[in-house]
Amino acid sequence: MGWWIVGSLCVVVIGALMWVGVRALLAKTELQSAVPLAAKIQDEIVAGNAGGASQASKDLSSHAASAASLTSDPVWKMFEFVPMLGENLRAVRQLAAVVDDISTQAIQPLSAIASGIQVSDFKPVDGAVNVQPLIDAQTHVAAANAALARAEREVRSIDTSGTISVVTNARAELQSAVENATDAVGVADRAVRLIPTMLGASGPRNYLLLFQNPAELRASGGIPGAVALVHTDSGRMELTQQASASSFPRYKEPVLELPADSRGIYGDIMGQYMQDVTLTPDFATSGKLAREMWRLQYGVEADGVLSIDPVALSYLLKATGPITLSTGDVLSSDNAVKLLLSDAYARYDDPQDQDAFFAAAAASVFSAVSSGNTDPKALIQALAKAGGEHRMLVWSAHEEDQAVLADTALAGGLPRSDAHTNRFGVYLNDATGAKMDMYLDVKIGVGQVTCRQDKRPNYGVSVTLTNTAPADAATALPEYVTGGGAFGVAPGNVKTLVSVYGVPGMQNLGLTRDGAAIAYHPTTDSAHPVSLVSVELAPGESTVLTFGWLGPNAFVGDVLTQSTPVIYRNDPAELALTCESPLW
Repeated sequence: MGWWIVGSLCVVVIGALMWVGVRALLAKTELQSAVPLAAKIQDEIVAGNAGGASQASKDLSSHAASAASLTSDPVWKMFEFVPMLGENLRAVRQLAAVVDDISTQAIQPLSAIASGIQVSDFKPVDGAVNVQPLIDAQTHVAAANAALARAEREVRSIDTSGTISVVTNARAELQSAVENATDAVGVADRAVRLIPTMLGASGPRNYLLLFQNPAELRASGGIPGAVALVHTDSGRMELTQQASASSFPRYKEPVLELPADSRGIYGDIMGQYMQDVTLTPDFATSGKLAREMWRLQYGVEADGVLSIDPVALSYLLKATGPITLSTGDVLSSDNAVKLLLSDAYARYDDPQDQDAFFAAAAASVFSAVSSGNTDPKALIQALAKAGGEHRMLVWSAHEEDQAVLADTALAGGLPRSDAHTNRFGVYLNDATGAKMDMYLDVKIGVGQVTCRQDKRPNYGVSVTLTNTAPADAATALPEYVTGGGAFGVAPGNVKTLVSVYGVPGMQNLGLTRDGAAIAYHPTTDSAHPVSLVSVELAPGESTVLTFGWLGPNAFVGDVLTQSTPVIYRNDPAELALTCESPLW
């Protein structure tokens, strides 16, 4: 009798194991089929294929529901208490539940509006954008955004420290997919909330548009050479007034009270000259100053300030196609940067003529975009690329709009770090007093190394600057480009003020230039430790600055930088650090 009972129990256990094993294999197949469909849905929506997005959504829902069902029966949950095996089963069940939740709470709401919003909806018609589809989508996109944010937290909380590699890798793959989806839907959520109001859906708006010129660098991009006022109403956009930065006076005192830290670093001039409002990397401060200067000069109080540079214009020209200017020049995505930042200075001696040419080119691109003569998909891609590179910035005087913008690349704020990412800032301001930054090549590297017994890591940020101007730049280039020595910089040389921002709580360890420690100015800006140094380079000369920091505690995560958008952008590189550094 006893052996019969033992035998029966063995049969039950073996049967249960087989049951769980088969269901685990089936669940694995369902999850592997479900995860890639999220990216397919996004691609179909961007392509304007509502039918394809809907079908992919149904397929994902089917796979996700099946995986959740396969991993949630009583037998499965019972085996979660078995040592070693249970950790894997629990993780698989949790992964399946997350995918199912994303399917029902995020993917389905987004697919439901896919047929109501097409990429073509972003294309202006006769100068106006139909904002109603965006308003109608706000509730659905907000729900999807909240669901993905919840899913991101849930995936991070799944413990795979004791699971087999297949489960560990599945969690990593899902986490990456969820993070990418959260970023994309977060952008969409902000867009459907901001675009209608900024385009005057709730009443007329006026926005100041700064055209930053990176041939003379400022921390957030470049010197504002031309300024324009854009009026929006019920989705319609109109460029109503243009001015040159030189048309604004030098104000005796800053037009607004400056933040104490910013004033200490960049001086009163950022509040006295329109050309210097972008000395600070905090675009919200720049926006407030520019808005007040426009009010004092022209009597109009703008609802916000936007910024764009010639490189961003070149991206937009991929959507509009070539544009013929009043001068007869054909402006295209291929020649825009050279024509606006180099050829114009050789052609026009008078700075006001240069600014006028730049303003006319920008106005022509604006006209092409607002009239609807664009490829809508290419337009969205151009705007996204410009925003991601900080070449397009936005500040709103309306608190509710600014709250939506606050932690985005468009806001142009100081670098934000979190528990998973330490983010440094690298900002450049021209000190040549001319347009020589067309010839400044910038390469940035960042890395960390742990050398101390207390596990506090050391961080390094390298900034390699090279003056690529020709050897005879002093005589071959126009005086307006070289500066002619007016500010104490030899013609042909490039002088740059470099400000590198660490993470709040870090200890500033100083910097080296080409391997040797040098003097620098340590300070702080909004709790960020900052190192300031100036560098002057002759044509062909190059130098490497390395900035050191000590973290407050052990850290495992990403180390990134955000920086001034120079003309020719190089992607940041990983900086290989060792414990043998003169900085620590």
